[in-house]
Amino acid sequence: MPAKKVTKVLLFLKNMVYESTSPMEMLRFAKYYRKKGLDVEVVLWGPMGVILAKKGKHGTPPYDERVKECIDMGVKFKCCELASAMIGFKKDELIEGVEMIESFEVADLMQQYCKEGQLVINL
Repeated sequence: MPAKKVTKVLLFLKNMVYESTSPMEMLRFAKYYRKKGLDVEVVLWGPMGVILAKKGKHGTPPYDERVKECIDMGVKFKCCELASAMIGFKKDELIEGVEMIESFEVADLMQQYCKEGQLVINL
């Protein structure tokens, strides 16, 4: 049986935003794979991962701008509602273009990408 061609990438971010290189790596991977013509979805989950989706963050690097650049390139961002609720983060606080999804949808995405033989990266 021939190998399936990878056409989609699912990136998961669960680590702390300002105390880890994971957010920058994830944003770089998203841009890299998008420039290669792959469909890219980023799932922000866990109480620390969802912070990347919160608009109006201050600090360096300028994550809000980097997320918007990715969205403008066609990268889809999804934020876990359960993790957001755990830290009191509401849908109206999302960076424009980020979608809030239920935790079961996160599980469904994992299953779908694996079933299709697509690339899944967890940071």
